[in-house]
Amino acid sequence: MKHILIVLLICMVSCSKEIPDAITIQGEAFGTTYAVTYFGEFEKSPRIKKGIDSVVRVVNRSMSTYIPESDISKINKGDSTIVIDAMFTDVFTLSRKIHNLTNGYFDPTVGGLRNAYGFGDTKPLVVIDGVTLDSMKRYVGFEKVALSPKGTIQKKYPEIYFDFNAIAKGYGIDRIAVFLQDQGVSDFLIELGGELRAQGKHQGKDTSWIVGVERIDSSVENRQAAAALRLEDRSMAGSGNYRKNRIDSLTGKQYVHTINPLTGSAEKSNVLSANVIAPTCAEADAWATAFMAMGLERSKEVLATQKEIEAYLVFADGENTTGTYITAGFEKLIVK
Repeated sequence: MKHILIVLLICMVSCSKEIPDAITIQGEAFGTTYAVTYFGEFEKSPRIKKGIDSVVRVVNRSMSTYIPESDISKINKGDSTIVIDAMFTDVFTLSRKIHNLTNGYFDPTVGGLRNAYGFGDTKPLVVIDGVTLDSMKRYVGFEKVALSPKGTIQKKYPEIYFDFNAIAKGYGIDRIAVFLQDQGVSDFLIELGGELRAQGKHQGKDTSWIVGVERIDSSVENRQAAAALRLEDRSMAGSGNYRKNRIDSLTGKQYVHTINPLTGSAEKSNVLSANVIAPTCAEADAWATAFMAMGLERSKEVLATQKEIEAYLVFADGENTTGTYITAGFEKLIVK
């Protein structure tokens, strides 16, 4: 579902080989792959695998714009009678909260713009000029949508198009975590498309789970970590524009996947990548996307007000140079 993320998991395979009771389950979800490493009874692994896949299906049925019969697809097509489920409600409510905390820089109603720029689930527009952009911006704004007491979504304009791409994958990881805990699994690490949820410890080493932040200049074939850190009972998600972009074949203009909801622009801010640690993966997912659109100074201002959110931001510090901004809480988790 989401763009290529920049979080790199390290040691998962080697740890599984090193410690006999570390079990790793792998599969496909949300247009990418997952690997869940946990400590428990091996005999339960088929049931756990089946349960994880079931969670993925349920989340997709609610919020995948790539499934025509999903609730979100029906709502996007103008069906105002759909009563949304608890998961859609959770994501809608959290989106509203982060939308307000970021002064509108996180906004799942940018779906129409994402499609127009070629990063959604429809063909991109041939030309996006000023007139077209102004017209499309009319249908962007989370203040233009509401959740009714009956559990239906109300839209000011029927053309408003929801895209929970920047939060739903993280939420799906959180639901997998809930499922694992319901199965009596207390120590696990979920990696899904580069996003992570760590619970408990690595029992074989009696330490927190060790994960990594990928260098922005590493390639898909040779991924390298910029830093390793300890993660326990927290989640980490990342966003970056250094890999996923699109060049218009007619105009030669480059578009990045991060949309600025306030301007409608699909152009880079000075934040090149954002890795975020948060209590839940849905939060980390959403905040990482918001920081990409906000730019460095606005991100720093907002981070100063959020005690549970930590970040590792790589930013453009000149024409060909970069810098990093690391919050104190993130810095404490880095393995020296």
